[in-house]
Amino acid sequence: MKQRIITGVIAAAIFIPFVIYGGAPFALVVCALAIVGFYEILKMKGISIVSIPGLLGLLALLILVIPETWSAEVVQLVGYESKLMIVYGIAALLLIYIVLVKNKMTFDEVGFILLGVFYVGLGFHYFIEARIIGLEFIVFALLVVWTTDSGAYFVGRKLGKHKLWPEISPKKTVEGFVGGIVIAVLFAIAMQLIYPITDSYLKLIVVTIIASMVGQMGDLVESAIKRHYGVKDSGTILPGHGGILDRFDSLLFVVPLLHFLHVFA
Repeated sequence: MKQRIITGVIAAAIFIPFVIYGGAPFALVVCALAIVGFYEILKMKGISIVSIPGLLGLLALLILVIPETWSAEVVQLVGYESKLMIVYGIAALLLIYIVLVKNKMTFDEVGFILLGVFYVGLGFHYFIEARIIGLEFIVFALLVVWTTDSGAYFVGRKLGKHKLWPEISPKKTVEGFVGGIVIAVLFAIAMQLIYPITDSYLKLIVVTIIASMVGQMGDLVESAIKRHYGVKDSGTILPGHGGILDRFDSLLFVVPLLHFLHVFA
């Protein structure tokens, strides 16, 4: 626990200034995090990121992650109508690669790479886009995820009796799941009192509940992937915490959701 706290404090001290500053420095840091996350998920499958398929996947990942303002310039440079068309072209190259290596790289592995690209790439892309919308938006996203995680952990330890999904994550409980939502709502209301982010408390509470639930499902998705591939953590870059995906698994689901809800509010 001591190592976990120390790592968390150091990581926050390094990361938070970039969140506050925003702009290109924040985008570059998020791109770096996405690269590490993509490396971690490929490693679970035993695919090297420095292989031809790995590098093609990495290129597709970066095309998805970079901000819309940057990608517009990339799209104009290569002459495609959208960056998704570039990703489609990379997918076609990966499929052609299967033929060239005579099935030494399989269709399943190509599918894994492409799903990994969208799983990691879109989550981190909307992390950047959320910061572009405004600092309060990304602070709210981080607040919901961190308070849900902490609330679920402490309530689960204190009151947890009923397993939530033992086949996926044996330590998570129903009580912790509900407790995480309650704590997230309380902190969201506190944020609203200090720095209003919406004109309706009802809207705030509903969005927070949905985001908290989706974030916990994102955590379970990462747990399911790790359990399937027989790994405890996605990586070792953060002592006491595991890898980048271990720390950002909930945000990869929450930030796109909040971005969608913001756009269509």
